[in-house]
Amino acid sequence: MDQHAMDRYIKSMIKEAGHRIRNSFLSDISVDTKAHANDLVTNVDKEVEKFFIQNIRKDFPGHRVFGEEGFGDTIEELSGTVWMLDPIDGTMNFVHQRRNFAISLGIYEDGVGKMGYIYDVVNDDLYHAIAGGGAYYNDERLQPLIETDISESIIGMNAMWATPNRHVEHEATIRLVHDARGMRSYGSAALELAYLASGRIDAYISMRLSPWDIAGGLVMAKEVGAVASNFSGAAANLLKSDTFVAANPSIHGKLLQDYIKPKQA
Repeated sequence: MDQHAMDRYIKSMIKEAGHRIRNSFLSDISVDTKAHANDLVTNVDKEVEKFFIQNIRKDFPGHRVFGEEGFGDTIEELSGTVWMLDPIDGTMNFVHQRRNFAISLGIYEDGVGKMGYIYDVVNDDLYHAIAGGGAYYNDERLQPLIETDISESIIGMNAMWATPNRHVEHEATIRLVHDARGMRSYGSAALELAYLASGRIDAYISMRLSPWDIAGGLVMAKEVGAVASNFSGAAANLLKSDTFVAANPSIHGKLLQDYIKPKQA
């Protein structure tokens, strides 16, 4: 399957999955917890992941799947083609708000992002990117990010990190709250990366994200010139959970240098 055919195939599968999710609003949703009381998972998350995996196994038998809900493969290295999938990124929003969540999908070859998709299910907005071919919002090409400054930037960050916590020095993040033009928190890493790529926000900061949270958005962010790393400045982690910051290239270094101060373990 060539790249254009694969792109059409993926978009069709994502739209079908979105249709299934919207239909779930009409039925009872079963909610469970995973690592802690606020780490939610529903029967819909599981069913959508199984839907993707069934199709991928059938049509791409040599590919592996790294999925949040554990129905895919055990991934310890990134050789070959790996699909990184979060069937519902922002499950808490899905449960409580019925909006502000997304399907997130990234296709990687030997650890290199080739295709990325983020689908805002309720608004029927599809963001996608093909490595070297640009990033798109509903098939309209997104423009490269324009240089900015912290004082003119909107930063995506959970308000928790501007209060006393065990991960970062909150005095530094409080300075960021004062110095930035505005702060936002949408509750979905995938959507925040889509908003970064489309220029709606200028940076996104998180203390802990998994590969499937960021895989699709990383391909998109790179295509418009954004820079992504962990808090140490190393490449974003695609094998395990890690800190994460993605930003307009003109402020990425400044965020790491002046505002993100991890506490020593």
